[in-house]
Order: sequence, then structure tokens, then C-alpha cells
Amino acid sequence: MRTVKRVLGVLVLLASTAVFAQSGKNAGFPIGPNPQLTPGAVCTNPTELRYPEKIKYCNREVDTSLKYHIIQEYDEQLGFQIGKMERTKFKIDHYVPLCAGGSNDPSNLWPQHESVYLITDGLESRICEKMAAGKLRQADAFRIIKTGKNDLSTVPKLMQQLQSL
Repeated sequence: MRTVKRVLGVLVLLASTAVFAQSGKNAGFPIGPNPQLTPGAVCTNPTELRYPEKIKYCNREVDTSLKYHIIQEYDEQLGFQIGKMERTKFKIDHYVPLCAGGSNDPSNLWPQHESVYLITDGLESRICEKMAAGKLRQADAFRIIKTGKNDLSTVPKLMQQLQSL
């Protein structure tokens, strides 16, 4: 069963990467967070501390109006067409995930298309599992997250590296 799940995971990743290759400006949506609009931000008002490293954790708190503001910013400032696309194909992503100590601040949010989050969500989950087990420090998690979200082609190798921890 585990082998079947791995094979399915690889197939999803390959299919998503193919969609990614056709994405971007031509498709009307970003394939990664814009560094000026979304440089990333860490939690400053934690509701708790997590993991052996005592990472500050903020509860998810992004209201609908902020989500639409983020989409509008990406459309107006960067020339995307997200607001004209099917809303269910997007989520407002935390560049630095909450589970890794990210913030709900607008500087940590960006509109992520499903073809992108199909690739990156597994990376985020694995990172947070490794942090919870004390096998990955927050600084290293940030480096991995930023590498993967800014260059989706690196995700398979990053997943392998995380698996070996």
C-alpha cells in the first residue's frame, strides 16, 4: 500500500509540474510569491509555542476581505487575472506556513493556484512533521520552503532530503 501511495504521489507531482510549466503570467496567475508583495513574515503574537524548538505559532486568521485584497494586489500591481478566474482554483497561501512559525500578515500571503499547491502542500506538511520531531530547525525550514515555493522544480529533491532526516 505504501508503494502505491508513493507512485500516486509521484504521478500527481509530475502532472502538477506539467501544469506548472504552462502556468505563470501567460495563464494569468503567479507560480510563486512575489518578493515585493510577499516577502514572508513570522508570527509575532503567538497563541502557543510548538515543537522542541519552541516555535511561535499563530492561529489561522485571514478573513475573506483580506483574501480578496491579496488577489486584487497581485492583479493590479503585477498584471495577473486572478480575480477573473474561478475562485475555487485558488487559495490564499501562507508563504511561511503557520505550522513553521509563519504569520497571518498580508506580507506572508499570496494567491496560490491549485497547480502550485498540489506541488508545495506536501513539502509544507513534511517540513512541519520534521520540525515537530525535532529533526529540522526553523531556519532550515524557512530555507527549504522558500527554495521550493520559488522554484517548483526543486520540490522532489527537497522532499528526498526531508525524507532522509
